Amino acid sequence: MTLFTLKLEQEQVLAMVRDFCKNEIAPVAQKLEHADEYPHDIVEKMKDLGFFGLTIPEEYGGYGVDFVTYALVIEEITRHWMSIAGILNSHLIMAFIVEKYGTEEQKRQFLPRFATGEFRGGLALSEADAGTDVQNLSTRADLEGDHYVINGSKMWITNARYGNTFILAVKTDTQTEPRYKGISLLIIQKGEPGFLVQKDIDKLGYKGVKTCELTFENFKVPANQLLGGVEGKGFKQVLGGLELGRVNVAARGLGLARAAFEDSIKYAQERKTFGVPICEHQAIQLKLGEMGTKLEAARLLTLSAATKLASGERCDLEAGMAKLFATEVAFELAGEAMRIHGGYGYTKEFNIERYYRDSPLLLIGEGTNEMQRIIISKGLVNKYKI
Repeated sequence: MTLFTLKLEQEQVLAMVRDFCKNEIAPVAQKLEHADEYPHDIVEKMKDLGFFGLTIPEEYGGYGVDFVTYALVIEEITRHWMSIAGILNSHLIMAFIVEKYGTEEQKRQFLPRFATGEFRGGLALSEADAGTDVQNLSTRADLEGDHYVINGSKMWITNARYGNTFILAVKTDTQTEPRYKGISLLIIQKGEPGFLVQKDIDKLGYKGVKTCELTFENFKVPANQLLGGVEGKGFKQVLGGLELGRVNVAARGLGLARAAFEDSIKYAQERKTFGVPICEHQAIQLKLGEMGTKLEAARLLTLSAATKLASGERCDLEAGMAKLFATEVAFELAGEAMRIHGGYGYTKEFNIERYYRDSPLLLIGEGTNEMQRIIISKGLVNKYKI
């Protein structure tokens, strides 16, 4: 952290979050995760403390924290239980997109209620055949009078079960070329007929947070909830939101990597073999040295991307690099932590097996790491164009 000196208000926010994680998340995370139970009590306490308005500007009722503070908050929460970070992150990306691209009327209508958690949800972008390939989505929105009529389905939607407000990606023009110019975003809410939440998807990890399929059958949305008020801007709006999305996934990777490292270095000093703590064995020392170095590198990349995002500059290259590296480090360190813990790491008595199950999601979420490498390469070629 030597390159990032925090201000007093940043330290105060982080101190509050650390206390919350220690007192409210840590004691129940293992039980709720193994039961795949939604953390209702934790979410209500997060609402009371204003977590759902963390990055929303003060003029709309939020805390208005900068993105460096935000990244550190997500790191801290993930260090204790990644699923809580998922509940918060999807919501705050939605708020960021509305703040960045919404009309003033839309901001006034939704952002204050996002900040309190009265309106809470996330993004409804992915489909069975349209994940990374966003322009291939097939959910349609047809304008009929003062409403759009929605038909189609969405897959892998975080907060779908208990959230009530979402940003929905739709095709408002199926004929235009290139296809991405026909995409628009709508702010949608539960309540009207035709909005159906299907069964919860049973996942390897990332338990507790409910991920579902959504289907829409002649679901009506007021036309004034077209984000920004102009059709065909959705692809650009999604890309703008994903800059924050990749910073938050990088921060989650950082938090998970930190959890794996901290648990390992503590265990290595407690566990003895051949009469000495295992941290005195060279094989373990080599692992800990590499883990600590990669953790610090992931932190610097993540906070560098967050700093550039906070300045208002375009940061897709930096955010992509941070997301790629931090999540790969999380995946690697979760495996190394299991090796260090040996048989104990494979049991449900320790948190290591949870880190091991949660870490693969980070390689996939907000764009696969294979796609990140391609995006980064194109960005670098453009940056160093001859």
